[in-house]
Amino acid sequence: MLSYQHAYHAGNFADVHKHLVLYSVIDHLLRKESSVTYIDTHAGRGRYPLDAEETVRLGEYRDGAEKLWKEREQLAEDPLLADWLEGLAAAQSQQSPKALDHYPGSPWWLAQRLREQDALRLFELHPREHEHLSRQRLADRVRHVHGDGLSGLIDALPVATPRLCVLVDPSYERKEEYGEVAATLLEAMRKARHGIMLVWYPLLPAERHEALLDALKAGGLRKIWRSELTVASPQRERGMYGSGMLVINPPWGLDRRLEDAMARLAPVLGDASCHRGDWWVPE
Repeated sequence: MLSYQHAYHAGNFADVHKHLVLYSVIDHLLRKESSVTYIDTHAGRGRYPLDAEETVRLGEYRDGAEKLWKEREQLAEDPLLADWLEGLAAAQSQQSPKALDHYPGSPWWLAQRLREQDALRLFELHPREHEHLSRQRLADRVRHVHGDGLSGLIDALPVATPRLCVLVDPSYERKEEYGEVAATLLEAMRKARHGIMLVWYPLLPAERHEALLDALKAGGLRKIWRSELTVASPQRERGMYGSGMLVINPPWGLDRRLEDAMARLAPVLGDASCHRGDWWVPE
């Protein structure tokens, strides 16, 4: 199934959550000189104009990135949020740098921080999304792959660099994807046991993400930090009520830094918003 296009949801609260976690992980990795290979299994378009027809149709960014943008001076009191918001500002049009007119996807966040010694591989299976991505002006050392990111990840391992960071961010349009993601992660960790794996999942009333979590736990993974941002009641009848992120092999100190940032960010998204961070599989 190739119907999903992220442009309809660009800049929503889940994007904010996902990319803040990703940004923080990259920040930790850049503290050492050794090279890193980054792999994005479901890259999307890279950078989304907020006036695009698809994005305007649902306008989900208004309850996500736009709320943070309006409160950026207050949020910048947290060091991580200050850096992330500075990155968000750099993704805007030069003609109007004080206006929020674009939202950067994960390829943009990754490419902007590549060093000479690093590499980035972007997978995108949807033909139209891959076409948009290929037109993006990203950094050197970026490889675009029109193909399935889960199988592509396994084929790419092990990588030539000493360190590895992977973002797995499917649409989960098919319920089978939860099991496919779990199986891929377990195989990837067997081939690159020191790699850092970031996994996004939606929080939906059907609670299908529990199958993903149970499969990873049954597979024997022992160092996972879980971050969940909820913006509505789990008892709602339909629709996404929250966003989840797992970080396998998280850098030391990531949990405390993100919990501080999320504690400041969540109230800006609404009175019902809250964040929970914990060691889902204890160390």
